Amino acid sequence: MRRAVRLLVQVLWAQLLCAWALGTELTFELPDNAKQCFYEDIIIGTKCTLEFQVVTGGHYDVDCRLEDPEGTTLYKEMKKQYDSFTFTAAKNGTYKFCFSNEFSTFTHKTVYFDFQVGDDPPLFPHENRVTAYTQMESACVSIHEALKSIIDYQTHFRLREAQGRSRAEDLNTRVAFWSIGEAFILLVVSISQVVLLRSFFSDRKTTTTRVGS
Repeated sequence: MRRAVRLLVQVLWAQLLCAWALGTELTFELPDNAKQCFYEDIIIGTKCTLEFQVVTGGHYDVDCRLEDPEGTTLYKEMKKQYDSFTFTAAKNGTYKFCFSNEFSTFTHKTVYFDFQVGDDPPLFPHENRVTAYTQMESACVSIHEALKSIIDYQTHFRLREAQGRSRAEDLNTRVAFWSIGEAFILLVVSISQVVLLRSFFSDRKTTTTRVGS
C-alpha cells in the first residue's frame, strides 16, 4: 500500500515538473504596431518545441521569429494563425523568439505559446533501470502518459473555446449594430411615408378673383 502511494506521488510530481520546469506556457495580449520577445537559456543538444496560436483579434494572424544566441534565424513565418516548430539547440546560450503585430494598425491580438525545452524527467529517477518495470510501475507510466495527453487536449480545447467565444461576441456586436441601423432606417422611412400621405390629403387654400363688370 505504501509503495502504491509513493508511486502515485511520483506520478503527480512528474506531472508538476513537466508543467512547470520544462517549458514556458503563456497567453498574452499583443497590441497593434507592437512586438513582444521572450528569451530562454538552452544547453547544446537539447530538443525544443515552439508552438503558438492566435486566440483573438483581427484575422487571427501574427508574425513569429526564432533566433539562436548569435542572431541566426532558425524559424520565421509571416501572418500565421498557428504553427509548431521543433529544433535541436546547436549552441549554448540564450535563444530569442518574438511575436510581431507591427503589420496591424488598430487590431489587438491575444497570443498563446508553449515553448518546451528538453525531454520529460524520468518518472522513477532513483530506480534501477537494468531490471524491467513491475506491473505497478508500468501502470504508473501509462497513467503519466495519459495525464500528459489530457493536459494537451484540455489546452487545445480551451484555446478553441476562447477563439469561438471571441468570434461569437464579435458576430453578436455586428448583428446588434446592424439591427440598430435597420431600426433607424425603418423609422425614417415610416415617418417619411406618413408625411407624404398627409400631404396628399391636406386642404389646399384657393384664391378667388372677381372680375368687375
